[in-house]
Amino acid sequence: MEKSDICFNGALLDYMRSVSLREHEVLRRLREETQRDPDAIMQITPEQGQFMALLVRLMRARKTLEIGTYTGYSALSVALALPADGRVVACDVSETWTNVGKRYWQEAGVADRIDLRLGPALDTLRELQADGHNESFDFAFIDADKSSYLKYYEAVLPLLRQGGLIAIDNVAMFGAVVDPGLLDDALRERIDDEQIETIKKLNARILVDERVDVSMLPLADGMTLVLKR
Repeated sequence: MEKSDICFNGALLDYMRSVSLREHEVLRRLREETQRDPDAIMQITPEQGQFMALLVRLMRARKTLEIGTYTGYSALSVALALPADGRVVACDVSETWTNVGKRYWQEAGVADRIDLRLGPALDTLRELQADGHNESFDFAFIDADKSSYLKYYEAVLPLLRQGGLIAIDNVAMFGAVVDPGLLDDALRERIDDEQIETIKKLNARILVDERVDVSMLPLADGMTLVLKR
């Protein structure tokens, strides 16, 4: 058996969470409420949230960016890891979903650290560039509509400082990047060929992008870490 054959699901994943996950009580309740939503598959796993919080602390980040907020679990994970004067600029198009997150951000005492920008993320990213925020963000998380991932990547990179980090979610597309037939019927209704091809193109581009260093991790649905040189 090779190490690459190990399957981190079921009992093994439950065990790993039981001995490593330190989920904040407010995060747990937000996650549980979100799980009742029909679109709950969009929520990151708790170990992803904890991993990003650890990265933010390691970097001593103060200014972060999020593309795709959904009900706010990832934004809350990062905000809790920031110093009191730290900020998350969170981009999303849904007031309904982000209103769920706002309640928990407030309860956790970090609502003032989260600057929610409602509207198309590309518009917000262009506004940030125009307002002089280039090379000022320490960390960014991309987890929004997959067909725009290439555009998000190129728009986020100038905003990141040298040594800044981007975390990109769903780079495996539930296995569809190697075989679309791996998608079950429910996922196939959500994921189309354009999204799959965009993720494959992004993965290929990052591999040869000399502006960055890269590591792709088999975490949840695949997460790529991109370090700006």
